[in-house]
Amino acid sequence: MKTNLNPILFSVAIIIAAIVIGNAYVKKAKVERTISVTGLGKKDFTSDLIVWEGNYSKENMDLKVASAELEKDKKVIDEYLLKNGINKKDIVFSAVGINKKTKKKYSDDGRFIGEDFEGYILFQSIQISSREVEKVETISRKITELINQGIQFYSEPPRYYLTKLADLKIELISKATEDARARAEKISEKSGGNIGGLVSAQMGIFQITGQNSDEEYSWGGTFNTSSKEKSASITMKLTYKIE
Repeated sequence: MKTNLNPILFSVAIIIAAIVIGNAYVKKAKVERTISVTGLGKKDFTSDLIVWEGNYSKENMDLKVASAELEKDKKVIDEYLLKNGINKKDIVFSAVGINKKTKKKYSDDGRFIGEDFEGYILFQSIQISSREVEKVETISRKITELINQGIQFYSEPPRYYLTKLADLKIELISKATEDARARAEKISEKSGGNIGGLVSAQMGIFQITGQNSDEEYSWGGTFNTSSKEKSASITMKLTYKIE
């Protein structure tokens, strides 16, 4: 009886193993029947926020005199900006910075022997953040009017931003997703299949570049601030089941 039972059990084990292995191959085949596509969402836009910065300084042997002269320049700059239509709340002056100006002294044989005090340098910066982009642009180009009044004003290039950047990003994700699905449907149609449920979705890097510029995309994302007219883009990689 035992002699006949062992071959039967052995045969049953082989059948079960075959079923398990067969199911594994079927599942593997099902997992592999997917398609991955990448869609692009892109949009051109005009910046609606400008940030412009500049700085000015005064130098004098007497600290009080330098401070008074710097304060005088500040009033002239503030009045100039207000006269040209800049809103008071958009103007921010930084705290005053102070440096001592010295000159190194050396002996006839080239040894350092100390420093001579040559006065104080007081400096201050100003920042303007405004939605009135064109107005601030115009003023930044006319800043020589302050220089002609004897103010040592150094102007930085304006920076441009979009205040509703989060909304733009959501819009681009939607566009990129639609583009990816359209690509997947086209590919599956050509291959005689149909796309099924979404398996995974992966968002690419958000990029902002100047329009008509030669800026290169970066793996970490590009965020242009020097151009008023910009282009934003994002990619979405979607994986669908194939039915």
